[in-house]
Amino acid sequence: MGQGKRAWIYCAIDAPEDRNGALKSQFKQLIDYGEQMGFELVGSSSDVGTTPLWNRNGFRHFIEAVQKEQVDVLLIVNRGRLSRSSMQLARFQILQESYDVDAYSPLEGKIEFGS
Repeated sequence: MGQGKRAWIYCAIDAPEDRNGALKSQFKQLIDYGEQMGFELVGSSSDVGTTPLWNRNGFRHFIEAVQKEQVDVLLIVNRGRLSRSSMQLARFQILQESYDVDAYSPLEGKIEFGS
């Protein structure tokens, strides 16, 4: 299905630190999902805390890879890992359309942010 698509794993939690191993759990789930989908893993990053999406260091690493045209797919556990702000998600949708990047999650499959 995803043959030849280059994927970036992005994990995030709202808590100021990862005491319960949530990031590791997300990462494992996304590694397994990416393999199942046939994606080639080209990078990963993570963030903790409630910093706005576009100011997060881990997310910025993903953006840099997108701008260098090194990524086709973002793997996330769910859309809430990006943001709950409709404005930030709209901005992400613009990035998707500008660089032809899709987002996938194990529960939703291909995520449509315009929906």
